[in-house]
Amino acid sequence: MTMRTVDWAALRPHDEVPAVEGLRERKKRLLRRQLSDTATEMFLERGFDAVRVAEIAEACGVSEKTVFNYFPTKESLVLDLGEVTTASLRAVLADPDLSPVDAALKILSSELAAITSWLSAQNDPAEAKAMLTRFGMLMGSTPSLRAYQRDTADRQVAVAAEVLARRTRMSSDDPEAQIAATALLALWSIQFRALRRHLNRTRTFEELHDAVTADVRRAARLIGIGLDSLETRPKESEMQTPGPGAP
Repeated sequence: MTMRTVDWAALRPHDEVPAVEGLRERKKRLLRRQLSDTATEMFLERGFDAVRVAEIAEACGVSEKTVFNYFPTKESLVLDLGEVTTASLRAVLADPDLSPVDAALKILSSELAAITSWLSAQNDPAEAKAMLTRFGMLMGSTPSLRAYQRDTADRQVAVAAEVLARRTRMSSDDPEAQIAATALLALWSIQFRALRRHLNRTRTFEELHDAVTADVRRAARLIGIGLDSLETRPKESEMQTPGPGAP
């Protein structure tokens, strides 16, 4: 099985076809997919640092400038899903009907379902599992990709802190908003590690989904009490020390 028989595009939510799409938009969407898929295949085959952006451009029949018009950095060619998570945090975490933990779990569940559906849809699911494992190893063994992931995580924490602050009438710089956002985003690391741990230990993709979800929910329960109390935190005016003579 060659790497090109693995459909990477199905893992990318931004590749969903809009209800109304003009010819120009369709060409741009398909080129973005081609660039990212080609880059992913070349990085897995030869290593991230061994592949130049110019080579990716040549393989896709475009200029190097065109590649950077779609992806601002070489790292974002394979790590652009962070943008989707960030957008989801802005939308779902702001839902007043969901607790912060439930909002995070909703996003994580959707992302996990996309991965397990992708695995089950491949012509050779076992090989797809191996490719997903290799992709994780590529991320972990490449310093620039690890740095890009950390930067993305920092931006996501900042977004989560901003949304949580609006929900609770705090400043995003307040320690409560900062620690709550940091704890929420740590659930993504839990899901990634759980996926890697259970990927080859489960027999079906339903079992994989359930095993990973169970691990994430265990972690979520541990932080849930503290995060759920965030919105019942006393207002700053209520925390002022009474002056002399106060009842």
